[in-house]
Amino acid sequence: MSDTNADVAELGYERARDELVNVVKILEQGGLDLDESLALWERGEALAKRCEEHLAGARQRVENALSHGEDDNRDD
Repeated sequence: MSDTNADVAELGYERARDELVNVVKILEQGGLDLDESLALWERGEALAKRCEEHLAGARQRVENALSHGEDDNRDD
């Protein structure tokens, strides 16, 4: 990830997802020179990674909540 994409680490899931959708649309339209396309591709990769991080964190929170719920049920 280049320094120009450092701000991606601060984005919430919805904002990163929405920007990723826009990046994909722009790339699909074409008409960009190679450097612009590569920069957008790298931005898209960084955004996709950020979305995956958010989803993994949410998955872990759900798993933790479920395991705590099972522990509470065992005490009955």
